[in-house]
Amino acid sequence: MFSFPSTKRIGIDLGTANTLVYVVGEGIVLNEPTVVAVTAEENHVVAVGREAKEMLGRTPGNVTALRPLRDGVIADYTITEAMLSYFIDKVCGKRHFIKPEVMVCIPSGVTQVERRAVLDATMSAGAKTAYLIDEPLAAAIGAKIPIAQAAGHMIVNIGGGSTESAVISLGGVVVHSSVRVAGNKIDEAITSYIKRKYNLMIGETTAEAIKIEIGNAAPDAESPSAGRQGKEYKTMEVRGRDTITGLPRTVVLDEEQINEAINPVLIEIIKGVKEVLEQCPPELAADIIDKGIVMSGGTSLLTNFDKLMTHMTGVPCHNAEDALLCVARGTGVAMENIELYKRSINRK
Repeated sequence: MFSFPSTKRIGIDLGTANTLVYVVGEGIVLNEPTVVAVTAEENHVVAVGREAKEMLGRTPGNVTALRPLRDGVIADYTITEAMLSYFIDKVCGKRHFIKPEVMVCIPSGVTQVERRAVLDATMSAGAKTAYLIDEPLAAAIGAKIPIAQAAGHMIVNIGGGSTESAVISLGGVVVHSSVRVAGNKIDEAITSYIKRKYNLMIGETTAEAIKIEIGNAAPDAESPSAGRQGKEYKTMEVRGRDTITGLPRTVVLDEEQINEAINPVLIEIIKGVKEVLEQCPPELAADIIDKGIVMSGGTSLLTNFDKLMTHMTGVPCHNAEDALLCVARGTGVAMENIELYKRSINRK
């Protein structure tokens, strides 16, 4: 007897830097950069994801590689819809007869208009039903925090476009703060520092590579070894275009210089975390001091960021296991147990 295939249920972490897709029963099946390459005239999609990211800063005049999300929200509706459609087709197969149920994760500080835009784009991309879940809640579920308990847990999710800080108790968000400062602003700070100090222009891909290679939130946190001022800093050769001569040039940078460039951005992120701690009810604050702050998201993996956060807030901080995958995993788990989390989910 012929049996119809069941509806696929998908959780999407629609991030400013990366998009991750979780399929219920399969786990995370896709992790691609949130970049789309389109033609200049017809706005026709040429490439999506990893292939499009390789084109950033390297495209000819008739093709543009762009990020359709800015600061965690949709900046270009049509391109986002095309990208979501591409990811859904990739996961479900090009000729899927049964539309999937899709849950998308969004920053907690977005407006109703921005929420509606995500729901509409998801439906237009081919979803049967669209759900929205707040990022801090999804991150907490993915970090395996027991959020249903009558105890305070604090999660700080630092992605590419926004930093979400929230105190969660009894399965809901008690206080939260959303700061539109995160990994992309760190990349911008590195780019402008190198331009100001060395008259050298670099692209965003190079800035990201510098952040990953020698970015350090607290270079003096390590034990001193021989070197300048008793410390030996990691260095990196950086190539770019000289703004004065217009010719390619190479400079050598070290951790201390990058720390000088990114420190104001890190302070801005921590300010958002402090805001949540200041608004937190006393009973929950006591729980947080006891349990510490859990950090998730790609930018939380910046070297020594947890040490800087601990120093600035006075509360112990630690990175979640698989910090990069927490939000996607949490979105997928919420999709699996939709009845359990229905109070915290928007639906269309």
